[in-house]
Amino acid sequence: MEQRTNVTEFVLLGLTQSLQGQKILFVVFLFIYIVTMVGNLVIVVTVMVSPTLGAPMYFFLGYLSFMDAVYSTTVTPNMIIDLVHEKKTISFEACMSQLFIGHLFGGAEILLLVVMAYDRYVAICKPLHYLTIMNQRVCILLLLLAWLGGFLHAVVHLFFALNLPFCGPNVIDHFICDMYPLLKLACTDTFFIGLTVVANDGVICVAIFVLLLVSYGVILHSLKNLSQEGKRKALSTCGSHITVVVLFFVPCIFMYVRPPSTLPIDKSLTVVYTIITPMLNPLIYTLRNGEMKSAMKKLWKIFILTGMAYDRYVAICRPLQYAVIMNKQKCNTIIIACCTGGFIHSAVCPKVQSYIMILPVRKNREQHSMISTSENTLNELDTGLKYMGKENCSTVTEFVLVGLTDALELRVLLFMLFLLIYGVTFLGNLGMIALIQVSSRLHTPMYFFLSHLSFVDFCYSTVIIPKMLYNILNEDKTISFLGCMAQFYLFCTCVVTEVFLLAVMAYDRFVAICNPLLYMVSMSQNLRVVLVSGCYLCATVCSLIHLCLALEIPSYRAHEINHFFCDLPPLLSLACSDVTMNELLLYVVATFNEVITIVIILTSYLFIVITILRMRSAEGRRKAFSTCASHLTAIVVFHGTILFIYCRPDSGNSVDTDKVTSVFYTVVIPMLNPLIYSLRNKDVKEALRKVVGSKIFS
Repeated sequence: MEQRTNVTEFVLLGLTQSLQGQKILFVVFLFIYIVTMVGNLVIVVTVMVSPTLGAPMYFFLGYLSFMDAVYSTTVTPNMIIDLVHEKKTISFEACMSQLFIGHLFGGAEILLLVVMAYDRYVAICKPLHYLTIMNQRVCILLLLLAWLGGFLHAVVHLFFALNLPFCGPNVIDHFICDMYPLLKLACTDTFFIGLTVVANDGVICVAIFVLLLVSYGVILHSLKNLSQEGKRKALSTCGSHITVVVLFFVPCIFMYVRPPSTLPIDKSLTVVYTIITPMLNPLIYTLRNGEMKSAMKKLWKIFILTGMAYDRYVAICRPLQYAVIMNKQKCNTIIIACCTGGFIHSAVCPKVQSYIMILPVRKNREQHSMISTSENTLNELDTGLKYMGKENCSTVTEFVLVGLTDALELRVLLFMLFLLIYGVTFLGNLGMIALIQVSSRLHTPMYFFLSHLSFVDFCYSTVIIPKMLYNILNEDKTISFLGCMAQFYLFCTCVVTEVFLLAVMAYDRFVAICNPLLYMVSMSQNLRVVLVSGCYLCATVCSLIHLCLALEIPSYRAHEINHFFCDLPPLLSLACSDVTMNELLLYVVATFNEVITIVIILTSYLFIVITILRMRSAEGRRKAFSTCASHLTAIVVFHGTILFIYCRPDSGNSVDTDKVTSVFYTVVIPMLNPLIYSLRNKDVKEALRKVVGSKIFS
């Protein structure tokens, strides 16, 4: 291999060239690094010294925090220094060291997450044999395998990087030394090495992510044999691990499961899994883990008592020097050392949360003693009374979906109507996907997005309609607790994906009409994949937030849901605990998503209208308006119903009105979308005519 002779150091461009931006990023990343180090080291110390955290789960959690601390230290300090220095160079040896250490700890963390998933599987599926199976020898062996896998993974990268010839350019458009930026600078054919990187990083990430999903699928399947309290506790135990897995693997898969290339978004995604995730891990595991919070509380109480004992020692044994030794600076130092993040999260936050939850109860008690106990008054006090523990409150294992109507004479009619709608939805959306795939005429960015819109419409109509059809004709309208949560999560994911996807399609129309000559260049394949992946990722995050909060509801005052599917507002109306936070979060998240996407859509179409009005050709204006009409129709119909259902404070609107509106956007709109885009789109009709004609005459 040709020797590198011209490059002894590299220049890291970093995240931005703006001086103002660099100052802001310096403060932000310095704060993140401090939180990361304090949080992870607190967990390591707590696991080491606390006798209550001797379970295998915390053994692995301690090493995960250690890996996060080292992994973050490999990247963040050098980036922080570069943000305040004009000279942003890194020596060749330091670059290779950063590459090796980063992939060593990153690879080990990936495998450790698999080990932790296996640990959760044994704990939940085989609880009686948990400590026997996960004995100390097995835990150490699994940890060593994780380290060995990370070492081999890093050695492969280091071997290829050391043999790359660098003949001229030494400017890396990144803030760390990673393989793809280095391959871009190499003065040789890197096709084979790029494929090796994809195999070593991408395939491993995908395979392990799929393995984790399968393991949690097995865990969820095994929960059917547990009690309702056991299910809730098991899901809560696994919630933190699933959150960490999603935050770590989704950016990694996007980065490495693609042909070797560099994209502008790569640096932002690298920030997520190299800087943000190591900071969030200790927060996730402490905020969602009662045992960890309790252990931290006891640990930091011991440290405070130790500080007080030292104060008494100085006061009694050295009374003349007491004021000098125990000066204000030393006292503040002792307090800061004791009251770190673990103490704040484990001691202060639960008390504040308890106080906040008690306030509405006290207020409602005072109101209840002052006013009459009429039916309207009891309804106003419903939230407070539920939290105070009404006798009807209990855990549930299944819900009953009331449906649209109880009238027997309407059931057959509704069944036939919704069966017809589902048949049209099924055939229309799958037909649109198949048509776009087989017709070369439709291999453009617009129809790429349209195929994903059809896929999302097919998915969330399938999540709801088959169960609704079954309930219409059967007296047994029950749905299990896990089935209800799964239906809500899948439905929420699909709806939020469609919200963002319609905004992306509006931007696509803006580029196509306002910059037609650069359309295919601007809407490149990489950008299309990034935009669609972003839609799915945002939807997954939003749905996980709502699902985690819904799973925290301990009991319900009834098990009958006055709806035809499991949606969040009907579930919250049955909760016995204070769900003000759930309702507020639902309103804020839904409103935020709607406002952001509608602003993007309106801005895009404002520029589109201005461009169309400037066209001299009447035929061109007609064609442009016709192209956008179908998209505008889908937007108005979809967003109108979403705004009516979710983007309003709790009001006295009729439940029946909400159910009818829900039918419109869950059942009718998925059927209308393929009809709108086919009947109002000349290209789709021509492609369909050509495909059908070729099949008939072949």
